[in-house]
Amino acid sequence: MAHQRIRPFNTKDTYPEQNLDNDLAQAVVAAPGSTIYLRGQVAQNLDDAVNIGSWDVTEQTHKVMQNIQQLIEESGGKMEHLVKVVVYITDIRFREDVYRTMGQYIKGVHPVSTGLVVDALARPDWLVEIDATAVIPHER
Repeated sequence: MAHQRIRPFNTKDTYPEQNLDNDLAQAVVAAPGSTIYLRGQVAQNLDDAVNIGSWDVTEQTHKVMQNIQQLIEESGGKMEHLVKVVVYITDIRFREDVYRTMGQYIKGVHPVSTGLVVDALARPDWLVEIDATAVIPHER
């Protein structure tokens, strides 16, 4: 059984200002459907890849976490299945706002987490990016 691709896209459509042509997906559900790997999520709409137009890191983090929740649900999971997040921020001063906002979505879930401060993300107006992995438990 091939892996299930959720919201496939091509980077030439997502990043028209860049010379790219890669076939990617927002999420991949590994066969037989128990592990969900999410693409790093940023503050843009899933349907049209349009940025939310905010330089506020809290607003960006809300959009990122909403995307993560939506993709996990579209993949057949729930937020309680989230097992790991990797958080990328472009300024150490954003850390508390990002983690406080992220915490609203993962209260009681207890995923493992790695946080990194990076020089930049793929677009200059992106302040935070979070990639995530969820595992849907097998019924016993």
